[in-house]
Amino acid sequence: MSSYSIKDLEHLSGIKAHTLRIWEQRYNFIEPKRTDTNIRYYSDEDLKLVLNISTLKENGYKISKIAKMGEEELSQEVLKIAETNLRFPDQINSLTLSMIDMDEDRFESILNNNILKYGFERTMLNIIYPFLAKIGMLWQTGSILPAQEHFISNLIRQKMTVAIDGQYVTERESKGKWLLYLPEGELHELSLMFSAFLLRARKFKVIYLGQNLPKSDLYSVKEIHEPDYVLTICTAAPKKSEVQEYIDEVADLFSSATLFVGGFQVIGQDIKRKKNVEFIMKMEDLLDFINEKDIELSPKRPEGQKNMKYE
Repeated sequence: MSSYSIKDLEHLSGIKAHTLRIWEQRYNFIEPKRTDTNIRYYSDEDLKLVLNISTLKENGYKISKIAKMGEEELSQEVLKIAETNLRFPDQINSLTLSMIDMDEDRFESILNNNILKYGFERTMLNIIYPFLAKIGMLWQTGSILPAQEHFISNLIRQKMTVAIDGQYVTERESKGKWLLYLPEGELHELSLMFSAFLLRARKFKVIYLGQNLPKSDLYSVKEIHEPDYVLTICTAAPKKSEVQEYIDEVADLFSSATLFVGGFQVIGQDIKRKKNVEFIMKMEDLLDFINEKDIELSPKRPEGQKNMKYE
């Protein structure tokens, strides 16, 4: 069982810690446990309850009415909302619940409904990525079990694999060549996979090398491919003390390409950029670049003819 601080509950539910404490006293919604050193913590069941309350409140239910609901009634009302109201925050809460319970059926229902309505790309950008950002910090601090994180990550990876399957761009139709990889020791591949999907959808050629690539292998790749762009993501590797040297070396190796770097090891660090290096603070940064490049490289349309893709 995972354990959460009141700040974890606030981060995941959007309900302020001060409000949660008032509810504890006024409605007895949740009763925190205490460690041997008298530190308050909350269980999976507490988090599920707070997420359900948050969903109902965001959909117009008064807290006084919610307080009178039994556990079963509360869950049923939330399920109705999740099935009929595809608001992004509600769907993110539902994904969190499916992670806690390791409920694959619920995960499939949430993703399939949203993909049907919004498409794979919008579902990823508006639901999956905000969800991953929420649980990422909890995973790093040990607030959730590795098994829970692995469970949900593998389900998302399966969805991405299916979406990417069949995407193939030939050299002839390519608008540019991208090399995608993760550094040695880096295993968090979801962002890289989605980047590959976005690029291929816009007819860029992608050389995908995946996770845990030794730096020495980049030299061999350089002899075979001359990419226009290189993308790597440093979430856990290399170490922060080694990131500057690593980025400089890769930038020098692919000096004729633009190197894009993202991930926790880069964000917030005072890293000096070489002329051919760009930092990605969020997925939208990459999306903005490739959309602009896509428009720039698209064939010019005849006078008076509309390009339906962009207008």
